[in-house]
Amino acid sequence: MSDHGAPRGTAVGPAGADATVRVPDAARGLPAGEARDRLIRDTLERYQRYLNPGLARLYRFGGSDTVEWEAEGCFVWDAHGRAYIDCACGPAIFNVGHRHPRVLAAVRDQLDRMPMSVRTMPSAPQAELAERLGTLAPGDLQYSFFCNSGAEAVEGALKLARLATGRPGIIAMREAFHGKTFGALSATGREHYRHPFEPLVPGFTHVPFGDAEALDLAVTPETAAVILEPIQGEAGVVVPPRGYLRAVRDLCDRHGVLLIADEIQTGLGRTGRLFCVEHDGVVPDIMTLAKALGGGVVPIGAFIARPRLWEEFRRDPYLHSSTFGGNPLACRAAIATLDVLVGERLAERAEGLGLRFMDGLRAIRERHPGIVRDVRGRGLMIGLEFTHSDYALLVSAEAGHRGVITFYTLNKPEVIRIEPPLVITPDLIDRALGGIEGAVAEAERLLAQAAPSDRPSPGGDLRP
Repeated sequence: MSDHGAPRGTAVGPAGADATVRVPDAARGLPAGEARDRLIRDTLERYQRYLNPGLARLYRFGGSDTVEWEAEGCFVWDAHGRAYIDCACGPAIFNVGHRHPRVLAAVRDQLDRMPMSVRTMPSAPQAELAERLGTLAPGDLQYSFFCNSGAEAVEGALKLARLATGRPGIIAMREAFHGKTFGALSATGREHYRHPFEPLVPGFTHVPFGDAEALDLAVTPETAAVILEPIQGEAGVVVPPRGYLRAVRDLCDRHGVLLIADEIQTGLGRTGRLFCVEHDGVVPDIMTLAKALGGGVVPIGAFIARPRLWEEFRRDPYLHSSTFGGNPLACRAAIATLDVLVGERLAERAEGLGLRFMDGLRAIRERHPGIVRDVRGRGLMIGLEFTHSDYALLVSAEAGHRGVITFYTLNKPEVIRIEPPLVITPDLIDRALGGIEGAVAEAERLLAQAAPSDRPSPGGDLRP
């Protein structure tokens, strides 16, 4: 394995209140003094006036006195030159680390040659990437369509399922997250995001994740496909019961229904296999990818399907299309990313390092049972659940002050996700654990000082 996980020319000290290190201003072109202060002030003001006042409020509530500046390997630096261990990855974008040199080299080479396609001639990078995915994907998954994001990949997968079967019905999972465009949002399983935009696309039914019997009962003659995440990410890193994915595959076969596996977050080595469905030996009919596929350098999404489903696309290649999907820059980034994932055996590393990280988090839970409720996950896709959502918010913010970046989950606010680059080292895991435990201890201290009436309750919320 390369040493890409370590930052160049610096080191992180013992995790805790002084976990971050300062990089000399001249080393990275950092702004200084009034220029730096103005950059931070102007950025937050632009968020307030031109992006979203709610985001500006959240950043200020979290104590953000900076802006992101640079990243490499497992580290992010802010405008003050402070270094942070990235245990969120965007989330789950930087599986090969930030700015992996092989990905950057491929993109720079293509940038100097032809960044975008004219679409009137075949694209060699797009064809090569499709071949690579067809070779690496489970079973007989073969034909790929490239787009720009996970939500677009889900949209395409849903369209393909209806096209191939001639049926409109889609069964999705409660608390699932598949994106926020209309079709993807219709499959997403949290009412908080769905209700403001109803009526959504008709034909969607939601059942409990992990309950094969409920799924079986929901299938009708109008059902085209079942869509699910092998592990639910935004729902709080929910790992299904053993044998569930195999049971879903079997019932789909029995009913003549397609199975769509959303591997946008779980895929590309994150859970200890190149694709999460491989843990159960399951081959879906359609699989979606995005996030880490572009190496954290160029956005790209994809859906890949079995040959028999591609017949209508074969007849009319422009029945589904994307202006920027499959562009040469993105495809070169994805090819290099796959080369790194396979060549450096990062999925295998994720499996072992995930056990180390979860063991450390479970030890923190044992020492702080009033704050931490559960630790779960697979590989380096880990959920840390707190006894109240306010603790998750406090710990995530405090961990950031201690040099560790984590990320909350959209559908389960009591959980923060820990999804570091797969190039993380054991030493950095231990340092991150120290920062996280320091943040948990600080939340516990604040709880002890709070008057009983001020302590979080199931109906309370510390957020502004």
